[in-house]
Amino acid sequence: MYERKIPLKPECGLDLIREVVYGKWKIHLLYYIAQGIQRPGALQRQIPDATRRVLNVQLNQLEAHELVTKIIYPELPPKVEYQLTELGKTLIPVINAMGEWGDTHKEQLRKAVERNLLIPEKIVS
Repeated sequence: MYERKIPLKPECGLDLIREVVYGKWKIHLLYYIAQGIQRPGALQRQIPDATRRVLNVQLNQLEAHELVTKIIYPELPPKVEYQLTELGKTLIPVINAMGEWGDTHKEQLRKAVERNLLIPEKIVS
């Protein structure tokens, strides 16, 4: 059974945010679903660096945390779409603000990231 390395503190809003939206592609998924891209294949085309499996896992986590709903249409082949819940919709202004902040500071952030990639990891003996 999975054991958490960092215990969740349910009284801390930042811990709760980390729990529900951290994941390499979760913010992208929420953003694209808000833009009207709702089918798994279309989401995969928007995020080509992510594997289908990882996207499915993260979509399932977003669904479990009640940020998206999954609609399965009874047809062959089965058609699946995702929609934001009311709670999920409240995250979109936050995601947009973070994107704008990143765009505003992208040169400084890019340099910091590149510099960090050049620093060799400390070896602990």
